[in-house]
Amino acid sequence: MLIQIATRHGHLSEASQDKIRERVERLTRYFDRLLSIEVIVDLKDSENPEIDLMVTAEHKHDFVARNKSESMFGSVDAVVQKMEQQLRKYKERVQGRHRKGESRRPEIPEEPVEE
Repeated sequence: MLIQIATRHGHLSEASQDKIRERVERLTRYFDRLLSIEVIVDLKDSENPEIDLMVTAEHKHDFVARNKSESMFGSVDAVVQKMEQQLRKYKERVQGRHRKGESRRPEIPEEPVEE
């Protein structure tokens, strides 16, 4: 899985990037078929940094979450939580389709055999 961290209007230290990477890697616990994760940290307003999180999963499914708050790591935690909810909901929907697959077939009543 590819994790990219980009910064707009500023620079992040390696330590900050590693912390963000650690927090974002938790998403694989909720959905293991992730292909890439892209984090964009916008430091234009240094007091309220904005975090964009884009996740690409198998079969061309893309998920996006965005948050802006007073703390950069608070924003990261909030955006990861939003993404966890999206992935959990998607996974439940996919699993629900497969589980209901058997019940979609119409039941054909057996006709009594006459002798």
